[in-house]
Amino acid sequence: MLYLRNPQLRLYVGAILISFSPVWVKLVNVSPTTSGFYRLAIGGVALTLFLLVKRQRLGLSKRAWSILVFGAIFFALDIWFWHRSIDYIGPGLATLLANFQVFFMMLAGLLLLRQRPRPVQLVAVPLALTGLALIVGLDWSSLPGDYRLGVVYGLLTAVMYAGYLLTMRAARSGSTHRMPTREVAVITVGSALLLGLAAIAEGESLLIPTIADAVLLTAYGVLSHCLGLLFIASSLRNVSPTEVGLALLLQPTLSFTWDIVFFSRPVTTMELAGAAMALFAIYLGSRPASKQL
Repeated sequence: MLYLRNPQLRLYVGAILISFSPVWVKLVNVSPTTSGFYRLAIGGVALTLFLLVKRQRLGLSKRAWSILVFGAIFFALDIWFWHRSIDYIGPGLATLLANFQVFFMMLAGLLLLRQRPRPVQLVAVPLALTGLALIVGLDWSSLPGDYRLGVVYGLLTAVMYAGYLLTMRAARSGSTHRMPTREVAVITVGSALLLGLAAIAEGESLLIPTIADAVLLTAYGVLSHCLGLLFIASSLRNVSPTEVGLALLLQPTLSFTWDIVFFSRPVTTMELAGAAMALFAIYLGSRPASKQL
């Protein structure tokens, strides 16, 4: 696909492209809702063109369409919360918290699918919480209000992303297509419409102020959203679950790194230890999930 025939290469390139998502959000000079709208609008156009070039029809069942409506709502909320979390606590921690979705997926599996968590998953939960405590500190009440709100938004991002993954899983049930391009395109366009309406309701302008901002938003929509998702999705059937877990772990790791490199995020040894602990916990929690989804 797109001249990257090696599935492992597509997987890791996709993870790297997605890791730049919070960087674009931090750099662009528009509101969080507006940047989310353009990520999805530009990504939706790119995905639609991809379907046209490949001559793929949607051909979705009524059941799939109804499920994808909820998927669009979940994904729009995911972007809405995540972009605000990036503003309040930075790209690194916001992305790390978003990847806590593996634990909400675990909870959903237990409550909705009657899937008992594995022992390693049960170990991962307190490990992740300990890592988070090392990053943000043990005295929650002493933290600035915006910082605490950013942490809450980051966790809500994880909840919404888990909802998106569950709806995608349900919509793909019985599908004969190897890649979820059709479903991702529908959700992307639907989420863009929702965020566009949200921006108008919030009184935010959808105008792009400068050419530089237009370039950043295009990179966000095409590189991180469209190509990143397609590279990962196209590789999943040809790589092992362990490789998927490692590649998906690369995304928050690099996002945290970009936060330090590009935005001079100050970090202490304790915070680095907490980030490493949380990332390891995410990896442990995601291994079974990568087999199920």
